[in-house]
Amino acid sequence: MFYAAGNSGGSALPTLLFFGLMAALMYFMIIRPQSKRRKEAMELQRNVAVGDEVVTVVGLHATVAGIDDENNTVLLEIAPGVNATYERAAIGRVIKAPTAEETAAPEAADETPQVIEQGR
Repeated sequence: MFYAAGNSGGSALPTLLFFGLMAALMYFMIIRPQSKRRKEAMELQRNVAVGDEVVTVVGLHATVAGIDDENNTVLLEIAPGVNATYERAAIGRVIKAPTAEETAAPEAADETPQVIEQGR
């Protein structure tokens, strides 16, 4: 009826190795990629310039009309004559940066604007 109190004979090394392996796996699969994406997003937001076409994190498509470095905000032109102020952190991605040709004054005044037709 009495049980002998014996040594289990095992060590804690396999358990420690398992937890160490799990921590390394979490770092390389979750923490490191998220940190890399955050750094890329911050770099994109820092490099945004006037005239860039952007999409905010909530899906608003707009053109950058102005930048206020002091308050860390950007002025976005949502539609012709409609401007709104957003935090730089609200910029999710840059669709298109203006090229040198687009920023130059148009030479031909008789160009007609492109009309997008939608099917019904």
